[in-house]
Formats: sequence, C-alpha cells, structure tokens
Amino acid sequence: MSDPTYNGPPGADPAPSAGGQPPPPPPPPGGDQQQPPPGAYQQQPPQGAYQQQPPQGAYQQPQGGYQPAPPAYGAGPSKVGQPAELLDRFLARLIDYVILFVINLIVVSFLIIGIIMGSNAGVMGMGSGGDFLAGVVSSVLLAAIYLGYFAFMESSRGQTIGKMLMKLQTRGPAGGNPTMEQAIRRNIWVAIGILGVIPIIGGILAGLGQLIAVILIAVGISSDTVGRRAWHDTFAGGTQVVKIG
Repeated sequence: MSDPTYNGPPGADPAPSAGGQPPPPPPPPGGDQQQPPPGAYQQQPPQGAYQQQPPQGAYQQPQGGYQPAPPAYGAGPSKVGQPAELLDRFLARLIDYVILFVINLIVVSFLIIGIIMGSNAGVMGMGSGGDFLAGVVSSVLLAAIYLGYFAFMESSRGQTIGKMLMKLQTRGPAGGNPTMEQAIRRNIWVAIGILGVIPIIGGILAGLGQLIAVILIAVGISSDTVGRRAWHDTFAGGTQVVKIG
C-alpha cells in the first residue's frame, strides 16, 4: 500500500521518517560538486614561515618623498675654506714682493734721489751726511709702504694681490676680514727694514731680522697641521689664511 503523502519519484519506496516528516529532497542534477565537509582540515602555510626579504642596506624607493641620489663615485670633500698650505702662501707673498719692489724702485729712485738728493743737495750737504739722510728716509719709507700695503689690503679685502691670484684669503679670529689693528700686528715683521736707519750695521740687522721672521713663519705653518698658523697669526689674535678656490 502506497503512502498518499509521498511525493518522491514513482516506484521509489518512501523512507520512514519520524513524526511523519518527509525526507529531504535529493540534490539537483549537475550540482554534485565535492565540497569539504565542515570542520575538515585545510592546509595553511605555517606561521613564521620564511619569506624572502630584501638584503639589509639595499636601496629602497621611499614612499611619498624625493630622496637625492647617492654621491658620485670618487667624490671627495671640497678643499674650499681649508687652511692654506705653505707653498701657496709662499707664492702669494713672492708675487706681492715683486709688485712692491717695482713700486719701491719707482718711489725711492725718483722721490728720494731725484728730489731730496738733487735739488736740495746744497742745503743738506754732500758726502756722508747726505748718504745717511737718504738711508734714513729710504728705510722709513720702505717700511711704511710694505706694512701699509699688507695691513690695508688684508683689513679691507682679506686679500693682497698675491693672495687674489693664488685664491687665498686672510680671516680674522671672528671669521671675517681682520681689523686694521690685527692686520698691522700680523704683518709688523715686514717693517723690520726700518732698522736701516742705524748707521753702518742697520741694513745687515734689517736683513737678518726679516730672514729669521720668514724662517719662523715657515716652520710654524709646517708644524701646525690643523690650522696652518704661525707666530704672526697668534700675535694677531688668531688670524688664519684659507684656500677659497
């Protein structure tokens, strides 16, 4: 006897159900795709598994900002503003002395000899008295020209003509141009030639004094490997000659 409440396919026996509930309908045709049962194990990558990372120190493109390119290979620190070396300073001083020699030759020759020793020779007297006066005036004038040149140029520009050509600059203790007082103290040794006013031995003393001053300056510059300062820089309060080009 068939169950009148059964709605399954014809000929199939109805499955018993508790409470008179019909069995669940069969799955639709073509939909039998295999699905993992609930709670089944699914393979996941273990925690802490190794993941490839870029090596440390490798360049990484920054996010949201521009980063300057690394410096070119072989680029070294600039020498601008570094203490000037002895050779550069010697060449600058040599250029200045050549210029001053020409100026002194013109001034001393025409002013001292031409005017004083020529037109006023009868007033001053001839012989040893005239020679002595010429030597005194010449020594004083030369010392004033040398000291005035270096002091004025360094205090106003920080450079003499020789330093301009050699790309050097004299700086005061505060970093700018030295003051007139500092420039005079720094170059006072160039006025040693005023010792020429001493009769007979004045010229010898002046020459030896300037030679000793130059040697001590050269030794001081070579010995001070940090600031390249000599005794005349210390005497001026801490001046320094630097390379600017």
